[in-house]
Amino acid sequence: MASETKLWLVAVFLLSATNMQQHCIVAGNPQVPGLFIFGDSFSDCGNNNDLKTDAKANHPPYGIDFPNGPTGRFTNGRTVVDVLTELLGFDGYIPPFANTTVSDIMKGVNYASAAAGILNETGTHWGEHFSLKMQMENHKAIVSKIIMKLRNSDKAKEHLSKCLYYVHIGSSDYINNYFLPEHYNSSQTFSTDEFAKALIKEYSRNLMDLRSLGARKFALIGLVPVGCAPGEISARGKPGSLCVKEENDAVVPFNDKLKSLVVRFNEEFPDSKFILINTFEELLTGPVKDIVQVVGTDVCCKVGSNGLCMPNKKPCKSRNVLPFFDSFHAIDIVNEADAAIAYNDTNSKAAYPMDISHLVKL
Repeated sequence: MASETKLWLVAVFLLSATNMQQHCIVAGNPQVPGLFIFGDSFSDCGNNNDLKTDAKANHPPYGIDFPNGPTGRFTNGRTVVDVLTELLGFDGYIPPFANTTVSDIMKGVNYASAAAGILNETGTHWGEHFSLKMQMENHKAIVSKIIMKLRNSDKAKEHLSKCLYYVHIGSSDYINNYFLPEHYNSSQTFSTDEFAKALIKEYSRNLMDLRSLGARKFALIGLVPVGCAPGEISARGKPGSLCVKEENDAVVPFNDKLKSLVVRFNEEFPDSKFILINTFEELLTGPVKDIVQVVGTDVCCKVGSNGLCMPNKKPCKSRNVLPFFDSFHAIDIVNEADAAIAYNDTNSKAAYPMDISHLVKL
C-alpha cells in the first residue's frame, strides 16, 4: 500500500510537469541570447569538482540518469536550471565557470557552487567553494571577455541586457551556517528576522553589482522548506516529525524580505525587471507535504554522515518514487516539476509578478 501511495504521489509531480509539454521548445533557437546562473548545490554543474571540498558530486551514483554521467550535479539527472535551459530553447546545458575555456560564453555561464551562501563564511566547514561574492567576481571576468570578444562595450551591454540572470541561493546560509552552532555563531548573534535582514542586505548589494554589469532581467528563487529535507529531519527533527518546524519558520522572513526587495527594485529601476519564484507554500501544502508523510527520511542513494551519496554505491532502482536522491537534493522528476512552475506558473501563485516565460519576452 505504501509503495502504491508513493507512486500516486509522484504522479502528481508528473501532472505538474506536463506544463512543460504545453510549450513548443525549439532547440538552438533560445528565447534569450544568454543565461547566467548563480547559486549553490541546487544549481552546481561542476564548479566544485576540482576544489578542495567534500561538497562535490562528480562520482556515481550522481548523474546515473544524466547523458554525460556524473558531472558535478547533485542529483540523478538534471537540475531545475537544466530543465529551464531546455524550456528556454538552448541546444545545450549552460557550462560551469570552471570549463568556460572551451565554451561559448556568449550563451551564458553557470557560476553556482555547492555549499556556497550569500555570506562568505557560509559552508566553509565543507572546504573551498565560490561564495555569492566570488561568483560575482567570476562574472566580472566573463563580462570583460565578452567585451573583448565583441570589441565594443556598448554592444556587450546590449547583449547582456537581453540575457536572463537566474539567482538561487540562501539555503546554505541556513543549513550550512545558522543551524550549525558548532561551526558558526550566527544563531547566537542574530534572531531569525535579523539574520534574514542581514542576508537580504548582502544579496541586494550583489544584485546591484550584477545590474551595473548590464543585467536587466532577474529571476530570483525563494527558499524551499529546508526543514523538510531528510538530512535536516534526521539531524534535528523530533521523533516521528515530518519536518523541522523551527527551520521552516526561520526561512519565511527571508522569502518575505526577498519579495519586498523585488517590489522595491522594480519601482526604483524601471529599465530592469525582477521576478520572484517562491514555491514555499506550494511545497508545504501541496504534494511534497504528502510525500514527506509517506517517505520520511528515505532517500534514493546510500548516504554518508554528511548526507551526500557515497561514491559508487548503487542507488534505488525506481528513481521516480522517492523525491530525494540524497539527503538534501531532489531527483530529476521533481526538478522537472519545479522548473515547469517557474517557467509557466499556471496553477499556483509561486511567480511574482510574473513567471520566467513572460519575463524573457520583455
